[in-house]
Amino acid sequence: MTTATAPEPTKRQLKVVKNAVCTFCGCVCDDIELHADDERIVETKRACILGEAWFKNHTAERHYPDALIDGKESSYDDAVEVAADILHGANMPLVYGLSNTTCEAQREAVWLAELVGATIDSHTSL
Repeated sequence: MTTATAPEPTKRQLKVVKNAVCTFCGCVCDDIELHADDERIVETKRACILGEAWFKNHTAERHYPDALIDGKESSYDDAVEVAADILHGANMPLVYGLSNTTCEAQREAVWLAELVGATIDSHTSL
């Protein structure tokens, strides 16, 4: 007599990203290995507890529209126009909180800050 056994579930193939850079705290660790399925990062290697939490709590899901004006969905072009007006009229603009952004985004933010005469500050300042 033979007994039927349930087939073993197939393992999902995870995408592996080597040498990922974590920009969470400012240490910019660049030797992190990430394992992700289609929706989220499910495993990290060589990330500290802060970096691991940061990577694992980000998804590829889109929860918000590309642009909001006063909390209402708008076109990207309209949002850029409103942001430019706000920056142009600002007396003391501040560029702040860039620790969770890429180097490329930080470079653009510094360029914009210089253009409008803004102060740049880090979340680590007291």
